[in-house]
Amino acid sequence: MARDGAIYVCQACGAVHGKWSGQCGACNQWNSIVEESRSAPPGAMKPATGAAARGRGVQFETLQSDTPEPPRIITGVTEFDRVCGGGVVPGSAILLSGDPGVGKSTLLLDVAGRAALSGRRVAYISGEEAIEQIRSRAKRMGLEKAPVELASATALRDILGTLKRERFDIVIVDSIQTLWSDAHEAGPGSVTQVRACAGEMVRLAKSQGVAVILVGHVTKDGQVAGPRVVEHMVDAVLSFEGERGYPFRILRAAKNRFGATDEIGVFEMGDAGLREVANPSALFLGEGKDRAPGAAVFAGIEGSRPVLVEMQALVSKSAYGTPRRAVVGWDTGRLAMVLAVLEARCGFGFGDQDVYLNVAGGLRINEPAADLAAAAALISSATDVPLPQGCVVFGEISLSGEVRAVGRAEARLREAQKLGFDRALAPPLTVKHKGVGVTSVTRLTEAVERISQNRY
Repeated sequence: MARDGAIYVCQACGAVHGKWSGQCGACNQWNSIVEESRSAPPGAMKPATGAAARGRGVQFETLQSDTPEPPRIITGVTEFDRVCGGGVVPGSAILLSGDPGVGKSTLLLDVAGRAALSGRRVAYISGEEAIEQIRSRAKRMGLEKAPVELASATALRDILGTLKRERFDIVIVDSIQTLWSDAHEAGPGSVTQVRACAGEMVRLAKSQGVAVILVGHVTKDGQVAGPRVVEHMVDAVLSFEGERGYPFRILRAAKNRFGATDEIGVFEMGDAGLREVANPSALFLGEGKDRAPGAAVFAGIEGSRPVLVEMQALVSKSAYGTPRRAVVGWDTGRLAMVLAVLEARCGFGFGDQDVYLNVAGGLRINEPAADLAAAAALISSATDVPLPQGCVVFGEISLSGEVRAVGRAEARLREAQKLGFDRALAPPLTVKHKGVGVTSVTRLTEAVERISQNRY
């Protein structure tokens, strides 16, 4: 049983239990329940008596307003502003998460430095690094002259007191797991402390009109550490991703109240910090002049930006009884569907062959328009016939073997022409684009015939 004034809280989902157990009954996580002292949650109401118990009432407003919308804060990091929806909204709270060492602090120091150089007042509060460490990184990035106001602190009361007296445009806290509130006896990083500190920082953003950016750690399975309620408190949740062995970093928005959630920002990590990549297509394409069998260039869309990426497939005889299916950068279930359609509708048998599919460059593709590109790479590898060097492929495949149209075809063709491609294998299009010849296919059998016979 719990001792007096103690509760047991799951550190994965925030569920409260009356006693300790090895597994949380709410999220089924093992060894995640920790004893914490009982304390009133932040903002909890005290019992009222008399007229105060009835409440003062709520004043309602209309949707119309004469107050102009405040302009967004342009930080100067174009890729970061793109993912935020065109800049940081004053009074918003943003949570940035990512694996250890991916470059979260480097990215935010770049944002802070460039925003400060543009005339904004920026505060950078770190609970994990000393000020000299931050200065050393800024010198390596060439931002040592940026007028960023640095502080190394973890006490929430001291931080809030300073931020309420001073007027800042952007406040960066690295990280939310290091802050602690003296109103709670739980240790820093616990569910109680993370929820309380995040709630206070969000209230500061709304009341003072300052943009607050919080750094959040991630767990072993890639989820934001702490209770999920923190993600619901903030206005935007950004994820900074990077594959080991690749210098590329992808910034995505999992939640954004002020913009789209399908935009991406592309960076390249170097000795002097992060470098913005204005043209990701040239980054993710292979550099070889002759395209090998099993490679197809997919013309995709990431948010509002067209991106060309190479999809690589390898089909080989299986040495064991059970053939392997290995996928990197694409959905495994989607590959199984494409293989089933190729076998049922086109006569290709993969039952005794290993299939490997890889998206070059470490990018992850989620849109169905990559079906035809994956099928083309598989057909090219199985028949040992390479696709033309100047050809891009896109289109969705249905279970009946039909090749269906996809959106924003003109933007895909425009990006292909910009990078020197002159032909495309795609479903019938309603738009025409000069400079790129389109070979239309309505069924997957037509695509198989054209690829195997090299007719475009």
